Amino acid sequence: MYNKDNPEVAAQMLIRKPVAEVFEAFINPDITTRFWFTKSSGRLEAGKTATWEWEMYQVKDTVDVLEIIPGELIRMTWSQPKTTVDYIFKAITPETTCVIINNYGLGLEGDALVAAVRDLTGGFTTVLDGLKAYLEYGIQLNLVGDKFLP
Repeated sequence: MYNKDNPEVAAQMLIRKPVAEVFEAFINPDITTRFWFTKSSGRLEAGKTATWEWEMYQVKDTVDVLEIIPGELIRMTWSQPKTTVDYIFKAITPETTCVIINNYGLGLEGDALVAAVRDLTGGFTTVLDGLKAYLEYGIQLNLVGDKFLP
């Protein structure tokens, strides 16, 4: 439900893999770098900070991991200004997982809010598409790297 005081960006995807495997893909940079960022300072752990890097764009960001519930939730803050991102994992069957990404606390209004919602929704959808291709078929589509022209 839309909350005008705290707008939220949401994206979701069904992944045909067990929840433990899908969860691991987000906390383990050896896997995440196959479908999202190119470099990381380390594994995501509650109470710790990690730096993610997209070398093709010469961009990096710091993520502060607030909470991890294994197989269920990763909650972190990132970007400037800081926003909160929840990665929610729901086992649909023993072999399928729904991943929901919610980004909230944007603190924007008007055209800036519309642009942020558009960009974040597209970005998280691209990440989930890449995750699905990698985990289900072993294909690295390079979606994030090919998203923006040089």
